[in-house]
Amino acid sequence: MTDTRTVDAPEAPTAPSRAGDLALDLAAAAILAAAVGVVGWFAISTVEWPAYSSSNVTRAFSTVFQVVAIVVLAGCAVLLSRTVPAWQARLARLLSFATVAGFVTVTLALPLGGTSLYLGGISVDQQFRTEYLTRFTSSPRLADMTYIDMPPLYSPGWFWLGGRFAKLFGMEGWAAFQPWSIISLAVAAAVALALWLIVVGPARAIAATLATTVAMLLYGSAEPYGAAVAILLPPALILAWTAILRGRRGALVLVGVYLGVAVWFYTLYLGVAAFTIVLMGVVALAARWIRERRIEWRYPARVAAMGVIAIAIGLPAYGPYLWRAYRDGTDSKGSAFHYLPEQGSVLSFPMLHFTLLGALGMIGVVWILVKARSCPSAQALGLGIAGSYLWALLSMAVSPIGTTLLGFRTEPVLHILLAAAGALGAVTMVGALGDGYPRYRDAGVVLGALAAIGVAQTIPAQLAGEIAVAYSDTDGHGERGDRRPAGAESSYKDVDAAILAGTGRPRTDTVVLTADYGFLAIYPYWGFQNLTSNYANPLAHFTARSAAIESWAKLETPDELVKALGETPWRAPDAFVFRRSADGLSLRLAEDVYPNDPNVRRYTVVFPEKLFEDPRFTVTETGPFVVVVRK
Repeated sequence: MTDTRTVDAPEAPTAPSRAGDLALDLAAAAILAAAVGVVGWFAISTVEWPAYSSSNVTRAFSTVFQVVAIVVLAGCAVLLSRTVPAWQARLARLLSFATVAGFVTVTLALPLGGTSLYLGGISVDQQFRTEYLTRFTSSPRLADMTYIDMPPLYSPGWFWLGGRFAKLFGMEGWAAFQPWSIISLAVAAAVALALWLIVVGPARAIAATLATTVAMLLYGSAEPYGAAVAILLPPALILAWTAILRGRRGALVLVGVYLGVAVWFYTLYLGVAAFTIVLMGVVALAARWIRERRIEWRYPARVAAMGVIAIAIGLPAYGPYLWRAYRDGTDSKGSAFHYLPEQGSVLSFPMLHFTLLGALGMIGVVWILVKARSCPSAQALGLGIAGSYLWALLSMAVSPIGTTLLGFRTEPVLHILLAAAGALGAVTMVGALGDGYPRYRDAGVVLGALAAIGVAQTIPAQLAGEIAVAYSDTDGHGERGDRRPAGAESSYKDVDAAILAGTGRPRTDTVVLTADYGFLAIYPYWGFQNLTSNYANPLAHFTARSAAIESWAKLETPDELVKALGETPWRAPDAFVFRRSADGLSLRLAEDVYPNDPNVRRYTVVFPEKLFEDPRFTVTETGPFVVVVRK
């Protein structure tokens, strides 16, 4: 059983201990990283880069900057590990914040330098994410990504901030998705370093930050808002363990704030973090009972205090939705949790992979096992890894009752926790060897830097699939990054013009029924129906809306259609965007078929053209689309 009474001396942090100094460090990290990200991205975007898929120029250039960044970080770690004047220590910390932000920026921005789109383009999940950012670019009011007059269910924080970023720099929402993703990840990595400096020494802090940043970029960067939460989790768990065991108020407040921010950014990772912290409380209670045969009620009280802080911060994000759900009810069919791919039916063991990161993960596991009785950091990270596996097992366990906990989507968290443990374990090994042989310590630093370079330079190659889609998808200007002929999406601008001309209303006051959801990702129209029930707000009654659409397609006359539209319980479409088919005007809809994999079945609904042969409708054909506008 875990012994929580002793602490390894080398774990003592050297970062500022006072709350004011800590706040300054966190602010400095965020501001410097944001500045580096903004300047770096804009500098890269001004160059006419070749497509990543047809040239190695951007990858070569990113490798150069990665090497420079890792060497600088290694130098900062060595400098901060020595006794130096305060101004040098402060300068080294600031330089390390800027450097880790620069590392993130060049690693992502250079391979994407020839396209306006981010990893994954505007396809699949990135489609609704881009739509959400477009929504908050059009207005700062909290709202659902698709449905009009509806509070959001999906965490709005990252997208709301992205909307403010887009407005600040005069960008359209879809165009801001790439720079905002990169800049926010750069800021998250720098803030993670500032948090690491609170809980461990500088060499460990920089090593852990670099390792977790690499893991984040490899396994979580396609989902930037989640990655921003995940990279902060390891130091947050160490702070939480300290707060539970010792009642340190500063740590307790920091963890509560972290959980509250996670509510705004990504509730799935919030769930994993909160579950792990509750697990910590249970383990601490059990350890005290086994050791002293008494219950320490302060442990659960401290966990509860973190929860209260998190709820206070997160309630504005979810309060409106919870109230509407209580008042109006929700659609119980279809859910974001109705997904169990093969990946989610087995446990992942990254530490068993024959890669450098796999070896690092194994070092982390060994370090946790060896230090489990004496090192709070090892205890916290060990409980974090255990919590991730328990979450995955619970996700599998509840699958027969018609839901999951999306355990497979928490794999980036596991990779990041293992990378953090591995980095701390590696530094501990090097430090132990260097106690009597200083040259071994120097050799360890060099080997660590070489290993980091070796892994970092493979990041673009391992993200090649997502990068390729970013170049092959058609952007909001109707162009592809690889300069090849654009797809049907190049006609979106004409569809937009037809709707604006036909309705005479702004986009933000127009509801469109379409199966081309990329159109809603580019322009801030409201949608009558979402892509699938997995993305749909339960308040929207996805199943009932689909049934209504199917019933409209079966009508015989324009009068019947106009009457049906007027009687719908929701705001009816002001415009329809169809694809022409042999049978008429078609829409591709979807229904939830969980527990099948794939969990969605797509089907076509065809509207007869005669339904719109009436003066009350304006019909415009552009490219493959038929646009129908209600007058």
